[in-house]
Amino acid sequence: MDNVHKAEYRQFLKRLRQARIDSGLTQAQVAKKLRNIQTYVSKAELGERRLDIIEVHEFARVYGKSLSYFLPEK
Repeated sequence: MDNVHKAEYRQFLKRLRQARIDSGLTQAQVAKKLRNIQTYVSKAELGERRLDIIEVHEFARVYGKSLSYFLPEK
């Protein structure tokens, strides 16, 4: 099974999207803060673009969340 479809990664994607919603930001606003384009945020949230730890850290900073917020629950 592809990693994108693993339960842990699906949970990560849910948290990534929820963090944006909770912050009250649109994808376009997040992209601007990240100095990127809106499709980058969209593809990240949909799992079409895998994020590395540095990118996750950037999202966490924008959303005011710790990295642990994005980790799967045990």
